[in-house]
Amino acid sequence: MRLQERYRLVKQIGQGGCGKTFLAIDEAQFPASACVIKQFWLQNQESEVVEKAFLLFQQEAQRLEELGKHPQIPTLLGYFEQDQSFFLVQEFIDGINLKDAIFEGTFSEAQIWQLLEDLLPILKFIHDRLVIHQDIKPENIIRRIRDGQLVLVDFGAANLATEIDLLKAGTSIGSPEYIAPEQIRGNAVFASDLYSLGITCIYLLTGISPFDLFDVANDCWSWRPYLSSEVSDRLGKILDKLLQYTVSHRFQSADEVLSQLGSWQGRQKLITKTATIDPWQCRQTLIGHSGLFASVNSIAISPDGETLVSGSDDKTIRLWHLKTGQLINTFLGHSHFVKSVAFSPDGQWIASGSSDRTIKLWDTKTGDAIFTLAGHSQVVKSVAFSPDGQFLASGSADKTIHLWNLQTQEVISSLNRHQLQITSIAFSPDGQFLASASYDRTVCLWNWRLGSIISRFTGHAKPVLAVAFSPDSSLLATGSEDNTIQLWNLQNGKAIRTLTSHSWSVVALVFSPDGETLVSGSWDKTVKLWNVTTGTEIATLSGHVDSVSTVAISPVEPIIASGSRDSTIKLYTEVELMG
Repeated sequence: MRLQERYRLVKQIGQGGCGKTFLAIDEAQFPASACVIKQFWLQNQESEVVEKAFLLFQQEAQRLEELGKHPQIPTLLGYFEQDQSFFLVQEFIDGINLKDAIFEGTFSEAQIWQLLEDLLPILKFIHDRLVIHQDIKPENIIRRIRDGQLVLVDFGAANLATEIDLLKAGTSIGSPEYIAPEQIRGNAVFASDLYSLGITCIYLLTGISPFDLFDVANDCWSWRPYLSSEVSDRLGKILDKLLQYTVSHRFQSADEVLSQLGSWQGRQKLITKTATIDPWQCRQTLIGHSGLFASVNSIAISPDGETLVSGSDDKTIRLWHLKTGQLINTFLGHSHFVKSVAFSPDGQWIASGSSDRTIKLWDTKTGDAIFTLAGHSQVVKSVAFSPDGQFLASGSADKTIHLWNLQTQEVISSLNRHQLQITSIAFSPDGQFLASASYDRTVCLWNWRLGSIISRFTGHAKPVLAVAFSPDSSLLATGSEDNTIQLWNLQNGKAIRTLTSHSWSVVALVFSPDGETLVSGSWDKTVKLWNVTTGTEIATLSGHVDSVSTVAISPVEPIIASGSRDSTIKLYTEVELMG
């Protein structure tokens, strides 16, 4: 059978409630290449229903096209409608799925840790884009032959089936053995994918059908008796929480699971307190954030260079003496992860943004909460004080930036021109501009007092995760999930150069006080230093055993600090950093 006079169907390789999957050959390519075609049908329906379904299909296909840019998700090659059926054409992944791989033997604990490390960032990627896979199972996870990476397939089929299901009855979504309870009732949430991932893990550990791993009499999962070898308590607790029947008792996001994963990795490889990195030296490693959720998400150094503040997934804010590394105080008050911290220009206040959707202002000396700002509908990802200290900006996953008058504690304006969640914000040192980065792959430069956009930068191929101004406010640095850093000239709005040495997402940026050096932190576990004038890499600082999430630089001494998902903060020194 041929479709669109170019796709020759070779064989059927899958079937679901409202469609089939075929291995096909694209004969329009030279040489002809393999692809996968997914068919969704709406047979014997009125033309009005078919038209509405095709509109939904187009919208979903466009979303899949965006998701397919991830290296571990099949690329969408095309889509079309024919004879009341809709067809998606996707990249063929040459490899072996985990359902077949288990015939060579059940997975070890180390393999499950690796599986979680490989798949959770993919789930974070799609969930951040408001997509739920709805069919996580071993058959849909393929180990690609050419590079050994795990690829998540059958992407968007469940979402598309859900949309079409609104127009016709009798369609079941998901695979019965792996489906979450709430998904059976038609109420899939992001945690539903995590539940299915948990079931996938216990199946790979035991080789036993999930139907046989559930103790119906006691209404709970009973997988440990079927293990060929015991697993650690840490892994067991993670899997048990993934498998909680009640959604509120389960992990709520891939980030939460990654926090536990990173914590485990950090404690298995517990790092030494000093490590030489020529010509830099890691002077000290601060270990204070504790618990299973202890990723250090944000750090800042006080204007006088005396103290460092850190915010963590353990819900705490900690204040450290920068020179001695001693813990000075712990601020308690947030009910969920602390995602961002910042010092006021005079150093007397600390602002913190949290997953509990609030911003808190703290007295640096006493550790007391001065007041709480509430107004965002989702997690507060970034906070920044204006240079005069009178205003605070907060950027959120709800796609808005709030500007707060700190005297009245009221929102003076809300900036909402981004299409997806805001990841990072920064005021220019001269107080004229505010920059915001977003998952929509753009950076906005605002006249924040007027609430108007001056420029929109669109050079990155993937979400932008970090922004930083040079000390003279002439340059803007942006870091992205595309692994690059771009430097922009603010006078003409043009990109000056692209820095490309990181191997994973660039999530943190800061300029040295003299503006000659740019410091970047990345999920590749490294901190890099760059010559701003030439764009050349000066040094790479390593030592963290998990992703670097935040960096800071002292305004007084040559000290660089980095916080990581491994729950630690590292302090690096080098004599010649600022001349």
